[in-house]
Amino acid sequence: MVKRTALASLFLIGVSFAHHGTATLGGVGLEGPGAPIETSSSYTLPEGHWLFSLKLDYPKFRKYSFENFPDQKDYYQFWTLGIGYGFKPWLSGYLFVPYYIKKEIKSLDENDPSVGQYEYRNAGFADPLIMVVFGFKYDEGFMLPPKRESLDELMDWRFSLYGGISLPTGETEKYDRKRNPNGDFSPDMATGFGKPTIILGFTASKQLESFPKLTFTLDTNYTKFFEHEYNYRQSIGSPRKKYKFGDELRLNLASVYKLYSSAERGFRIDAVLEANFQYNQKDKEDGIKLEDSGGKILYGTFGGKLYYKNLSLAAGLKLPLWKDLNQHNQQQGAEGKEKYRLLMSLSFTF
Repeated sequence: MVKRTALASLFLIGVSFAHHGTATLGGVGLEGPGAPIETSSSYTLPEGHWLFSLKLDYPKFRKYSFENFPDQKDYYQFWTLGIGYGFKPWLSGYLFVPYYIKKEIKSLDENDPSVGQYEYRNAGFADPLIMVVFGFKYDEGFMLPPKRESLDELMDWRFSLYGGISLPTGETEKYDRKRNPNGDFSPDMATGFGKPTIILGFTASKQLESFPKLTFTLDTNYTKFFEHEYNYRQSIGSPRKKYKFGDELRLNLASVYKLYSSAERGFRIDAVLEANFQYNQKDKEDGIKLEDSGGKILYGTFGGKLYYKNLSLAAGLKLPLWKDLNQHNQQQGAEGKEKYRLLMSLSFTF
């Protein structure tokens, strides 16, 4: 049987939250298993290979009466540049550099929205993220993947453990002074978190031997946030408050179907269907839980991928299918309150 190295021709950096981004991992080739869009795949980068990618996650939020919500989130743009390297067939490392654009529609007078509204934007580099992925497989026993594998061997059960930590370099104190000379401030409009964020996850992937055009993937991960002290200049009394975003748990299931593939032309098209479940704990302000935050959301992601040699392009639409938010009538601009999330990515390997 001819041995060949699995070329990592796709790597996606997915943004799964309304107020920040995180990484989605996965490398696949023109032949063999498929990789999802939002769900992390278990296939690590080949040894000695580099990967560069650019990802956009664009959530557009539902609007409501300004009498009920004087200030409303309009959209976010999460841009993320990713660099990956395969140190070993079973060990990959990544660096993600995110850039966020956040737009909000605010009332000129928050006590009288009938006066009119204006647009407020905040943009800047967010906290960079360093991640490490350890991959292994099962073939009559657990083992590390070898440097070179056949297409049949790529159908073995694949698993990965991954972890990452962010560097708190993003801006945490940028103020809107249009209606308040001291400057209005909101933590979810900042581009940085002020403290490191920790991500831990596990994946399992399987390309069906009886139907090799189909690949299934499971991914679960946990994101831990830490409390940071912000300066709320518009507050009465002491302007400094401690704020902590709620920890987040995800469970993703994905199926990838290979619609067309031509090794001679270096061309492949995949269709992707995913279910993305997310549980957000409540945010805390000065140690007190905010009742109008957090909850459970089930998203559906529908999309496709196009590969050409060592380039790949992916696009998807992520929709909230079901949600159970805490005091949902008081949440706007939160996860689960999107009209849609548009996902696009471009990657290159060598």
